[in-house]
Amino acid sequence: MSIVTIRNVEFLNNPARFTDPYRFRVTFECLSPLPDDLEWKLIYVSCPENAALDQEIDSCLVGPVPPGINSFEFQSPAPDPKLIPEQDLLGVAALILTGSYADQEFVRVGYYQNTEYEGGEEERLDMEGRKVVVDRLVRDITKKPRVTRFQIKWDVTPPQTSGALGAATSAAVPSADSYGDDGNERDQMDVDTTNKSSGSIPIL
Repeated sequence: MSIVTIRNVEFLNNPARFTDPYRFRVTFECLSPLPDDLEWKLIYVSCPENAALDQEIDSCLVGPVPPGINSFEFQSPAPDPKLIPEQDLLGVAALILTGSYADQEFVRVGYYQNTEYEGGEEERLDMEGRKVVVDRLVRDITKKPRVTRFQIKWDVTPPQTSGALGAATSAAVPSADSYGDDGNERDQMDVDTTNKSSGSIPIL
């Protein structure tokens, strides 16, 4: 059973220019107090066939984490366009948010990011065959990410709940990122996309 479950990810500046920083708020539920911080990383994948081109564009530590519903805001710089092949600057890329505890990744939330010229298809055709002008690019992040959860060793004991005598065992109420019982489960999570850091980011 997972001690931490993501409930929502809200991008605070989407769509945006390609060079703008990412700003988003993560809301998650924690079942027990955690003695160590949670580590969050943001990774930009420009070319799925070449992992060497992946950019870990920022990371942060969040803690201490009390039980209950918690949230924090995370701001990350945009990926370095000089590290992205020219042919991969436009079109679809992947943006991945990972959560780890005690050096163990417990969740991975992946988004598609579409990058195009501010002037749309007309500007793209006009620029065809010329060097991509990064300052003219805009990005848009999908509203339905792919969520993968991993079983890890939390080293904490979740609170025990007892039902009434004779009551039948019931399934947990499905949440925004409900999963099955496999070790690594994939599902979709609803998010709102309307609108390396040092130290620990405080819980809001």
